[in-house]
Amino acid sequence: MALDKYKATWVSHSSISDFLKCPRLYFLNNVYKDPYTNHKICLTNPYLSLGQAVHEVVESLSTIPVDLRFKESLLGKFDQVWESVSGLKGGFKNDDEENLFKQRGRVMLQRVMDNPGPLLNKAIKIKGELPSYYLSEDEEIILCGKIDWLEYIEKDDSIHIIDFKTGKVEESDDSLQLSIYDLITNNCQTRKVSKASYWYLERDNGLVSKELPPIELSYNKVFEIAKEIKKAKTENNFKCKDDGCFACRDLERVVNGEGKMVGVSGYNKDVYVLD
Repeated sequence: MALDKYKATWVSHSSISDFLKCPRLYFLNNVYKDPYTNHKICLTNPYLSLGQAVHEVVESLSTIPVDLRFKESLLGKFDQVWESVSGLKGGFKNDDEENLFKQRGRVMLQRVMDNPGPLLNKAIKIKGELPSYYLSEDEEIILCGKIDWLEYIEKDDSIHIIDFKTGKVEESDDSLQLSIYDLITNNCQTRKVSKASYWYLERDNGLVSKELPPIELSYNKVFEIAKEIKKAKTENNFKCKDDGCFACRDLERVVNGEGKMVGVSGYNKDVYVLD
């Protein structure tokens, strides 16, 4: 019997993170659709808008030939990209707040230009807009995700996974992000993964290397959580852990009509801000 991807349970690093924080957050972010627009919903804020703009500029370099990547300043492109998040649609309350965040982004991109490091090497692109594979055909679960940068290590024909961070808080040691990217990279292309790193663009001129756990251990952890998500969807059981917890309460306010819609995202989600 042929598998139907549209009926499968899709999971990603972000959706798994939502579920672990609060099943109700997972529902509101990944399942719920506005009854009037039939779109999913999301909230934006200055931190998300900053990250979105910086990521778009840096990640676009991977499609440019190595010798041309830094021929032009990244700041000009950043100014163009920033227009898509400027003002209320980026969650900014006023010009002063927006200018502070925009300047943070410019500082990050200047750091990249001054210390390009791995971005001067060849990059690998996984085919498809959203890399994905069946985590389990029997359970009909698909793991998907976009990876910021895959550096090609020529000496051993391997891949270095790099994730850019624009926030000030370090990723926790128990984060599944790099493990999930390891699974996707190993299953969506043929080269082996030799290492993985974070780049905290606001503070560091280079990478912070992270040891990847054995891929079998990563698979088992992700698969167990994915089965819990599938069970919750099958039973339609997405109760908040604490009757309106910190994680889900803002999206709950949007559902209750308190948010202001400011646009539609590239993923066809209605974008809201809250007072």
